Amino acid sequence: MEKKTKTEEKKVVEDKKVGAKMENKQTEKNVKTEDKEKKETKEAKVETKAETKVEKKEETKTEIKTETKEETKVEQKQEQKKEKQEKSKQIVKKEEAIAKGVSISISEKHARYICSFIKGKTVDQAILELEQVVKMKRAIPFKGEIPHRRNMQSGRYPINASKVFISLLKGLKGNIIVNGLDIEKTKIYLASTARAFRPAKGAGRYAKRCHVLLKAKEVKSGETQ
Repeated sequence: MEKKTKTEEKKVVEDKKVGAKMENKQTEKNVKTEDKEKKETKEAKVETKAETKVEKKEETKTEIKTETKEETKVEQKQEQKKEKQEKSKQIVKKEEAIAKGVSISISEKHARYICSFIKGKTVDQAILELEQVVKMKRAIPFKGEIPHRRNMQSGRYPINASKVFISLLKGLKGNIIVNGLDIEKTKIYLASTARAFRPAKGAGRYAKRCHVLLKAKEVKSGETQ
């Protein structure tokens, strides 16, 4: 009986050793699998990071490309605008400059004499002389039974009409500059007036209205008006 018990005890001890070995092997396997999983997760994270970096780089590249394209488009638009402005600034020289006055509230008779007075003169000269008329330092020649003035047979001082003509002449001067003409060489070659529609003022009276047309062009040396 004692021998049997010893052999049984030996078997039990051997079984325990075998079980412990099996457990150790399983734990080692589990540790190895965990290590593998950790490595795989680390590799996957590294791959995802690399992919994200690549994607970010591609996105930045695409953004840079889009920005450069937009900048080039904006630059092209600005260049086109500059070209248009330069073309508009390039003045196309015309033969003459025109100024019109429509339904001006001045006498048609006064306008007719002022037109004959400024015809054949430069714009600056006409403006200066009409300013003298406004100051009553110079008279405009009139025909008929009119009192004589200094250095002329008969004349008047149409102040209101002279002021209106000064504003028209200033507009004509601006048109001369815009059309690319030389102010010093341009002269008024046409100054005409016509009666306009006269509204009634009451009691059989009518307001004074007339149209005025002024034209100027360059006069070459030796050419006469």
